[in-house]
Amino acid sequence: MGLVTLTGLVLSASDVGEFDRRLVILTKEAGKVTAFAKGARRPNNPLVAACSPFCFGVFDAFEGRNSYHLSKANISNYFRDLVMDYDKVVLGSYFLEVASFLSVEGGDEKLRLALLYQSLKALESGKFSHRLLKNIYDLKTWVIDGEYPNVFSCMCCGKKEGLTAFSTKLHGTLCKTCAEMEAGVDISTSTLYTMQFIVSSSIEKLYTFVLNGKTEEELTRILDAYRLNYRSHKYKSEEFL
Repeated sequence: MGLVTLTGLVLSASDVGEFDRRLVILTKEAGKVTAFAKGARRPNNPLVAACSPFCFGVFDAFEGRNSYHLSKANISNYFRDLVMDYDKVVLGSYFLEVASFLSVEGGDEKLRLALLYQSLKALESGKFSHRLLKNIYDLKTWVIDGEYPNVFSCMCCGKKEGLTAFSTKLHGTLCKTCAEMEAGVDISTSTLYTMQFIVSSSIEKLYTFVLNGKTEEELTRILDAYRLNYRSHKYKSEEFL
């Protein structure tokens, strides 16, 4: 087994045997990995603090055939302010669960890890409504997975101007003329611009705006309908949101 260094965030942790912990970590180098921390439940074990969800840092581990075995961890962010607030923990747990479900072992998950980390930082900051954070996270996740709606042109004629409606059935926007023939819901200019911004901007610039109540409600309605039609998986953490 060779020693490797992984930069990542702990998605979940569970007890194994009498003193060990099993971690699922989303890493920059190897995608989603399973890692075992021997003796991590012993009070004086140096890995105790690193074996909890939300821990982000650098992990030294020996690579086995199907899993890793941790030897050392240097945690740079525990998200302590987040884990002390119940509502933040619930939404943060949703972020972790989505990332865990959609990520793959050995895949290139750099963008998903960056999105997860920036989303948790935004959540911890307390500057944004939880509804807006969830909408941004979900839509950008769909972008990463290539399953996002088209919000830059009409799904019927291809026109890029005068987009006034959104069709869940057609996976995107409609111009005023085509909206008269195809079923869709009205979309305001501000909501359309918000969706375009989320889809096209870098992850580092995602959490740089807030919305008024009306725009946030409209964005939520549109994304909830899209999510309901094209995301059949039910996450356990959604029951608490």
